[in-house]
Amino acid sequence: MISEAQLNRTVDELFSGIEFPDEPAGLYRPLSYMIEIGGKRIRPKLCLLAYSLFKDAFDGGILEPAAGLEVFHSFTLIHDDIMDKSDLRRGKPTVWKKWNEQTAILSGDVMLIDSYKRIARAPVEALDSVLELFSETAAQVCEGQQLDMDFENESCVQMEDYEQMIGLKTAVLIACAAKMGALIAGADSSFCRALYEYGYRLGMAFQIADDYLDAFGDEKVFGKPIGGDILNNKKSWLTVQAMLKAPDRQALEDIMNREANSAEERKGKIGAVKAIYCELGLDSQARAEVRRYSDLAMDALRNISLGAVRTEALHRFAENLVERAR
Repeated sequence: MISEAQLNRTVDELFSGIEFPDEPAGLYRPLSYMIEIGGKRIRPKLCLLAYSLFKDAFDGGILEPAAGLEVFHSFTLIHDDIMDKSDLRRGKPTVWKKWNEQTAILSGDVMLIDSYKRIARAPVEALDSVLELFSETAAQVCEGQQLDMDFENESCVQMEDYEQMIGLKTAVLIACAAKMGALIAGADSSFCRALYEYGYRLGMAFQIADDYLDAFGDEKVFGKPIGGDILNNKKSWLTVQAMLKAPDRQALEDIMNREANSAEERKGKIGAVKAIYCELGLDSQARAEVRRYSDLAMDALRNISLGAVRTEALHRFAENLVERAR
């Protein structure tokens, strides 16, 4: 099995050397910018980790598709930031803010195309399965984003609807990364299914952790202003639970619908909503839900024989992914 240190070095080298065309600069420079401002590289790391469970060395047949997953994820972020009117991403100006909306839309489009080109470099024996998996996943991510936007106009969303939304918007791409690595490594279907389920449940934990950190995280660590979900009326795990559990739901709705144009109004709105979260104990409940899904991710591996070393590698990956919300 490939070591964790080697895997991390490979990811660092992969993205330090990634290239896009130089011209027209107005189209391609935002792509390089998105890669340069970094990120956790969760999806390529998981893809390579899943591959390493069955192989002892990396080659272009896995490296290019792994990079393609991150390029696709960056495409979704460019467009998400436009829709959410987010000014910061990973502590840096978002593409639409640094350039303009038109540039961000077009650069996002070409980033999607680039991701497909990289995914299509998977080994020929796995190519059909990989492309089918990726294409289905890409459509599901868009479905999840649409649900997320739809929910902004609804006063109350049921938890099962929220879970469906984050499953599509976030979890399926992490699940895709795990399964893609196994497919390219030539693993049999039982391993591929189990790793997909592991990735899906871990993706659910990751999104709930992200929802929690949007309200209770450290802005310097989180990379964007705290309270963005509250200001944008996003139906985060916290908001959904608050609407379902608040003794006076109308009062919460009134706060959520409050105008917040000035810095003082934004601060007041965020503080008022967070106070309700804390009164209901949702801060600790969110952390417990992150742990529950993380445990469920490991349960997905119970019926396959990976061995202690490989299972522990997946356990460490899960722990590292959600530790920031503990």
